[in-house]
Amino acid sequence: MSCSDDQTAGRDTLDELDDAVAAAAFRRLARLLRHRSDAANIDLMGLAGFCRNCLGDWIAEAGDMDKETGRAIVHGMPTAEWKALHHTAATPEQLVRMEESMAKNPSGH
Repeated sequence: MSCSDDQTAGRDTLDELDDAVAAAAFRRLARLLRHRSDAANIDLMGLAGFCRNCLGDWIAEAGDMDKETGRAIVHGMPTAEWKALHHTAATPEQLVRMEESMAKNPSGH
C-alpha cells in the first residue's frame, strides 16, 4: 500500500502507530542525521523537501519551544556550532533543486 493509498482510504496508519515506536524511529533518524554530517541540509532539501532544521522546527512546534532549542536537539549541539563545523555555501544548482523540491511539499510543511 502506498502512502497515497493509505491517505485515500480516509485513515493514516501513522496515527495508529504506537508513540513509543514512533519515538524510537524518530530518535534513530535524528541520530543518523547527526552522524551523516556529509549529507548537507541543502541536499536533503533538494531531494526530500526537508532538512535537519525543518525537523528541529517541527520539534519546536510540537513541544512549544523556540526553534533554536528544537534545532539543537536534532543537531546534537547548538546550531551555530553545527554550522561552523559542517555548513558549506549552497551552489545555485542546489538552490534551484531545493526550490523545486519544496514546491512538491503539502502546504504547512
